[in-house]
This record gives sequence, structure tokens and C-alpha cells, in this order.
Amino acid sequence: MADVSADVAVIGGGIVGLATARALQRRGRARVCVLEKEARPGTHQSGHNSGVIHSGVYYRPGSLKARLCVEGARRMLAFCAERGIAHEKCGKLIVAVGEDELARLDELQRRAAANGVDGVTRLDAGQVRELEPHVRSVAALHVAATGIADYPAVVAALAADVAAAGGALLPNAELLAGHASGGGWLLRTRAGSVATGLVVNCAGLQSDVVAARCGARPEVRIVPFRGEYYLLRPERHDLVRGLVYPVPDPAFPFLGVHFTRTVHGLREAGPNAVLAFAREGYTRTSLSLTDLSATLAFRGFRRLAARYWRVALAEYHRSWSKPAFVRALRRMVPDLRAGDLVPGGAGVRAQAVGPDGALLDDFSLLRTERALHVLNAPSPAATASLAIGEHIAALLEEAGPRP
Repeated sequence: MADVSADVAVIGGGIVGLATARALQRRGRARVCVLEKEARPGTHQSGHNSGVIHSGVYYRPGSLKARLCVEGARRMLAFCAERGIAHEKCGKLIVAVGEDELARLDELQRRAAANGVDGVTRLDAGQVRELEPHVRSVAALHVAATGIADYPAVVAALAADVAAAGGALLPNAELLAGHASGGGWLLRTRAGSVATGLVVNCAGLQSDVVAARCGARPEVRIVPFRGEYYLLRPERHDLVRGLVYPVPDPAFPFLGVHFTRTVHGLREAGPNAVLAFAREGYTRTSLSLTDLSATLAFRGFRRLAARYWRVALAEYHRSWSKPAFVRALRRMVPDLRAGDLVPGGAGVRAQAVGPDGALLDDFSLLRTERALHVLNAPSPAATASLAIGEHIAALLEEAGPRP
């Protein structure tokens, strides 16, 4: 006998899961429950990010990331304004430090235009200095559509919306197993059992594990990458006024170490990108033998490591060596000194990797019988969350009648 019954069970109470539950309710799926492994929602990726509302500049035109990020940014800014959540449409600079980066800057400008990102302006070095006097560049893009937000407050507001519409939020409800039953599902969790017609897997760092526990066999696996931050000392906030990013390396899905300003007035510097030895490993010493052995056993990871081992060594060196971290940041801000930085927080990115070692560069959804699994939703998933939720709700509506 199930303890809870629902039309749809959303597994994962992060920002994407809650946005999906809310979108389903708004389309008439009244009986929605959200299963969260932790004691409170938004504990992992949703609560460990830089708080940036991305514009959609970086992503391949026509991709889900491009479309949902641009739409999601508009929705997120409007949601924050409506709910009184701290946010700001502050813009950012993407800085080319050398002439060899100008072609990539040109490509970003083309992508921005193709993706419908408004307010992207090319600046020369003098114009950059007017905005950021301490930033070295040969050119930059100013992206006016970029913003910052208090994502933990967004998570709380979404959870309140789901509860107010009659949804059940189940904490400490880690999924143990899912079984097809009577045209629906019977889910066994640590908090009891749930009978549901449909399952939506938004489990982030655990999404491939959850998919497997529901009988799916996804080809991709989640490989966790930890990103570590430093904070600028308050007396050195003058070094960076806003958001300053390098031109990213197109061969790697991370944006490189950069500077961001938060809605709480902090100045963050980072992150790097190192393999985490636990899916929820936020420190250098975090270790899960289960998680690490699963990563090492996956042939896709071994192929990835063979391809990027030099990059990986450089990232680990930067993780353990503050001078190396500072050197990377000084490419854009030469006046920065090691004493200007103090240790900050860290996050873990759930990056899907294919069996060929390729890092998935787009959001990835897997449809199975009466289930939908979100298997790759790293950054900009927080930005795009409201649009992702609507997209998933529309897909489920198209799939057929309600259970």
C-alpha cells in the first residue's frame, strides 16, 4: 500500500524539479509530489552556484540550452521582480586578453545574435577600462542581458508555490527503487512509498542513478566536477565592479575562472573544474568510494581522462596552489594579489559524459514508458529552470492523457 499517491512524482527538489512541479500544476496536474533526498530543497547544485542569470550567449544556436536559457532568463527576472527576490540585471563583460582570442569573441557575438540575446555590444580596450579600470583586454563583449539573483530564495518561492497549489513536498525521500505497476509506478523511498502515474527525474547529480533505479539504461553517466571559489576581501572590491569573464575555450564546457558579484555584495573569483571524488563532495578531502569507483569504471570517463589529462592536471594544480589560481585570474586583472583573496565556497557540477568520452554540451532528456529523465542539466539550468519546467510539462501533455 502506498503512503502517497499522485498524478506525477518529480524526483529531485532542486530548482529544476520545483519549477517542473509548478509548471505541471499550472497545466492542471493537481496531484503532484516532489521527492527530495535531503531534508530541505535546493541543497546541492541549486544552493551552490554563483547566482548568475545567464543570457544565452555561449550556446549552440538551435540547442535546448540556447532556447531555454534565453527564455528562462526573461522568466527568471520577471519571477524575481514579482516575488520580491533580490536580483539585478547588471550585465557582464566577456574579455579577450590577447589577439588570438578575437576570433572566438567574434563567434560569441554571432551566437548571441542567432540566439536572440539583446544588448550585446563590442567594446575596445579603452571602453572596457571605463567600465572596469583594473581589467586588461584587447576587446570585450558587454552583455547587458546578464543578471544576478538569489537562487536559494527562488527555490524557497517555488517550493511555496508548489505547496500552495496542493503539491506534496517529501523530504528525506531518497528513491530506492521504482517499479512499473498498473499503468503507473510504485516508488519505494526512505520516507515511504509513492504510487504515481508518471515519473519526472530531475535528480541532478543523481539523475543517472535514479534513472537506473527506475529501470532505464541511459548511455550517459554523470561525472561530478567540483568548482572552487575565492572571495575578494571587501577592501579590494574596487578591483572588479561587476561580472568579468574570459573568452571560453570551445573545446571545454566550462567558462574558465572569472569574477562575479552576488546580490549580497560579495565578489567571487573562480571556479576551477576538478573531478570530485564524491558526487556531493564539496571539499578536496570528500570521498565516496562508491561514487569514485563508478566514475573510474565508466569507459566514457576513461576516454575523457585520456583526452584531457593535461587540462585535468592543471586544474588540480590550481586547486591546491593558490598562486596558480591567482595567476589565472591575473590574466584579466593584473593588479590582483594573493593577499586580496580568501577561501570561498564550492559547488559540484553534474556533467553528463557519453560512452565515447564526449562531454554533453546540451540539456539531455530521456523518454521511457510513463517517465522522463533529465540526464544533463548543468549551468545554465538555474537560469533556464522556469523554461525547462514549462518544456517538460508540455512534453508530458503531448505524450497523452493524464493517468
